[in-house]
Amino acid sequence: MAAASVASRVESLASSGIQSIPKEYIRPKEELTSIGDVFDEAKKEEGPQLPTIDLKGMMDSEDKAVRDECRAQLINAAKEWGVMHLINHGIPDDLMESVKKAGEGFFELPIEEKEKYANDQASGKIQGYGSKLANNASGQLEWEDYFFHLVFPEDKRDLSIWPKNPTDYIEATSEYARQLRVLTTKILSVLSLGLGLEEGRLEKEVGGMEELLLQMKINYYPKCPQPELALGVEAHTDVSALTFILHNMVPGLQLFYQDKWVTAKCVPNSIIMHVGDTVEILSNGKYKSILHRGLVNKEKVRISWAVFCEPPKEKIILQPLPEVVSEKDPALFPPRTFAQHIEHKLFRKSQEGKKEEKDALVAK
Repeated sequence: MAAASVASRVESLASSGIQSIPKEYIRPKEELTSIGDVFDEAKKEEGPQLPTIDLKGMMDSEDKAVRDECRAQLINAAKEWGVMHLINHGIPDDLMESVKKAGEGFFELPIEEKEKYANDQASGKIQGYGSKLANNASGQLEWEDYFFHLVFPEDKRDLSIWPKNPTDYIEATSEYARQLRVLTTKILSVLSLGLGLEEGRLEKEVGGMEELLLQMKINYYPKCPQPELALGVEAHTDVSALTFILHNMVPGLQLFYQDKWVTAKCVPNSIIMHVGDTVEILSNGKYKSILHRGLVNKEKVRISWAVFCEPPKEKIILQPLPEVVSEKDPALFPPRTFAQHIEHKLFRKSQEGKKEEKDALVAK
């Protein structure tokens, strides 16, 4: 079984010496015009830049004015962009480095070794080592392998599928998840205040300490011989409440802002935070879940560690909170469970794919 699946890994494809990529990885024509060299893109100084929010004032200051100013900046970034670099966020640099070293160590193992942790999406076993399966009508694939697992709450984890090698993987990742969960509460508190709600409201609405799930996905983007034709991850918005991202300081993240793709710069010791669809829905669109994608390159492997903070699939109905809805601001989203929201997005995507396929056939 391992041998059969090895061939499907992007890493084995990338290291096979191919000069051109298989057609399943080539993006549709309309996307190709906007894919540039990511290193050139990341150097651009003109145009809008992803905001950097320094949380030091919010975390440390006893001065109310300083705390309020920091909160206001975070709230504005969540409304204007829906994504930001967080610095001085309280998670130690050496812990973040340990998490990154452990994840890099796993991906440096031989593919045969990684295959012991392979997931099986067809049977619903989504945790573990995997590669993207085509889930749209055009059969498009993304230039990435990944490792996906639930990291918090601790009583819901399945440590049997966590990498045993490197030996500090479990310890470093567990501690990072614990500290990230504390940061999640702080961010949700500020976003609640920004909607005129009491501090704990958004946290309660997404499941609280017991039910909010933190799912880590380590994205591994191998070097690509034709990066101008492929994407590491295609354009999407996150379904989560919040997403927190570390990366190995190789640029690749792009945000669709004011009708243009903006490349995020690499900010040392920062965590990138996205507002996800869940918070966008609860806030009735006051906070933005921004469209984003990942570019790949010829020269460097890119790795990112995304932690998605997700509400329970069935227990909570996601809909705009009554306090943010009025005659002037009617509800923009229908009531759905988190599972229904995911289904809705997948259905819409498959319908768009079928339409593209039909249009292509007509064009022939």
